[in-house]
Amino acid sequence: MKKVFTLVLILCGLVVQGQTHQAFEAGEWFRFRIHYGIFNASYATLEVQEDQLRGKPVYHVVGKGKSTGLLHLFFKVDDNYETYIDKQTGAPYKFIRQIDEGGYTKDLEIDFNHQNNTAFVHDKKHNTKKTYQVEDNVHDMLSAFYYLRNTLDFENIKEGDMYSLNMFFDDENYEFQLKFLGREVVKTKMGKIATMKFRPYVMAGRVFEEKESLTFWVSDDANRMPVKIKADLLVGSLDASLDAFKGLKHPLKIIMD
Repeated sequence: MKKVFTLVLILCGLVVQGQTHQAFEAGEWFRFRIHYGIFNASYATLEVQEDQLRGKPVYHVVGKGKSTGLLHLFFKVDDNYETYIDKQTGAPYKFIRQIDEGGYTKDLEIDFNHQNNTAFVHDKKHNTKKTYQVEDNVHDMLSAFYYLRNTLDFENIKEGDMYSLNMFFDDENYEFQLKFLGREVVKTKMGKIATMKFRPYVMAGRVFEEKESLTFWVSDDANRMPVKIKADLLVGSLDASLDAFKGLKHPLKIIMD
């Protein structure tokens, strides 16, 4: 179960030059219901706020996950993820990861310097500080998702297209790869929603059963909002679905029968 609830926040991103669309604005809020096997395991939320960082206006995105019900008695989860991103470029300036997953804890702050291509990591749990070299156009796990929503070319993307993104997570650089699987109508509690289906390639053997064990769906409209996530894990499976939302920048398109 370690790191399972992190999956809702890892929705990846694409390498595209500049932002071509504004899919969200401050005030947007999502809540997801997460099922692990027979358990209604957790709720997770994502919220976009207006903020300032070092005198610069930014979007401050906060993601939280918390276990509920019977699972909370056996495996407590209390996660907090935050990113501060440039309003124009979507580049991250600061990333915060504070997690408690069944006693496995982390407390990290990462400051990105895009001019020098560095990431300054403050590990508050172990009281260490270290600077790492990062790749161009680097993202953290939250900023990547919001960057995707503003840069994805919905009109010209074709089934089977592959994309990659430079990411930095904890203390490691890696190239994240993503495949477009096609379009699909998903039934939700809000009604039927036209979606785009993606498969990120993940590391098999640690949390996931195979490299192709994670799939997610985003709305095929101007909002490009997350709708559904499915993961096949080494032990069991996980499903997350959009449970509630508010503050969308664009009208939500519901398919009427």
